[in-house]
Amino acid sequence: MRRLRPSLRASAPVIAIAAAISIPASSAPPSGPETQVWIDVSTHNMAGMPDMGGLGRFAMGMMGGKGAELTYPSARYAAMTGQYLDIALHNSLKPGVEAADAIPPGLKLGKSLPLVPPTPQSTARGEPGAPGQLPEGQITVLEYWGCGAAVRPGQPKQLTVQSKGGSITASGGISAGKFAPDRDIDATPAFAVWPNRKHGKRVPDGASLAGPHQISGDGVPASLKFELGRNADFMPKIALSTRGQASDAITVEWQPVDRAKAYFLTAFAMQDKSTIVLWSSAETGGAGQGLMQYLTGSYIDRWLKEKVLLAPSATSCTIPKGIFAAAGNAPGEGGMGGMGMLGMIAYGPETNLVWPPKPTDPKEALEWDPEWNVRVRTKSTASAMLGMDLSGVQVDQDSDSGDRKQEQESKGKKLLKGILRNF
Repeated sequence: MRRLRPSLRASAPVIAIAAAISIPASSAPPSGPETQVWIDVSTHNMAGMPDMGGLGRFAMGMMGGKGAELTYPSARYAAMTGQYLDIALHNSLKPGVEAADAIPPGLKLGKSLPLVPPTPQSTARGEPGAPGQLPEGQITVLEYWGCGAAVRPGQPKQLTVQSKGGSITASGGISAGKFAPDRDIDATPAFAVWPNRKHGKRVPDGASLAGPHQISGDGVPASLKFELGRNADFMPKIALSTRGQASDAITVEWQPVDRAKAYFLTAFAMQDKSTIVLWSSAETGGAGQGLMQYLTGSYIDRWLKEKVLLAPSATSCTIPKGIFAAAGNAPGEGGMGGMGMLGMIAYGPETNLVWPPKPTDPKEALEWDPEWNVRVRTKSTASAMLGMDLSGVQVDQDSDSGDRKQEQESKGKKLLKGILRNF
């Protein structure tokens, strides 16, 4: 549940206590050559919500953005439909010095991107209450998992956590969480990043990262030139559709995503003011928001074998009947008014480049001292409102007729207005 709001109108105790069972915080950047570059590439599709102009930009502002401008990191948890790119440079030879990335024309963002040290920010995430202290309250978590129309025997698992008088008590329990090492780069002023306060333009739809790059700047090795290929480029949008109301078994379908190595789906909703319902597509419990991130190939292979992730050949999954029924209730009736959320990820390839390349001769490898390395991670994600029937709505926008596109925009605007009323 890290960086995830269980309910846009949930009480402070619910949010704070939910944070107590969140996944670990980000780790420090890995060791390596004196100059390192991390590039995160992400495509996101908010199903049923095409580009909505000013209303969409207003929603970006409500969700932490600033109109069409972005700041680092933008690719980690994208909220609105689009392509996202993050670049972080750490040059220990001259840390915190501006640089520039000369980019290929296909990226459609000019000739180069300025890499600028981020503005120092407080590490606080805005949780209510004094640091290290939870406000009084109670939260119950109901955990479900697995694709299929019916709830499986032994589900749900239930955990109730109560904070009162400065002490925390818990009863019941949910599955032990499945987590991969956090390899996100939480940049400090010693880094130089894009997007930033000087240049935060959104990546245009259809832009491509493939082609030659050269990063230059004071103290940056002159050899920092590299070519990115198809595996490091933006993945296609997930063409996601759903069938069924919140009280029904909800069928989720999608078209195969090019370069996807595996898929994973997760959903949550507030059953009432203090009860969170969680579900995942995994065959075992414990999988959740911790898997909605970039994964290395070793974790993808392992969790495919354990059926935590869905195979790249999968094109559908059914959420069991009734587990999110309360999400369809109006807020005054104890539900979220359709505010249950579904998330999906298609894990893409990872590219690692180093210069000079590691020698094949074992003796020469002992003396190997690389000048720089570059890591590029890719993913495609999608989100949808639980119980909103999107069958036949999610299609390639480029091939829409004018009437069809207007119909999508009308549905999307109505839904977005409903979401914003809950802020």
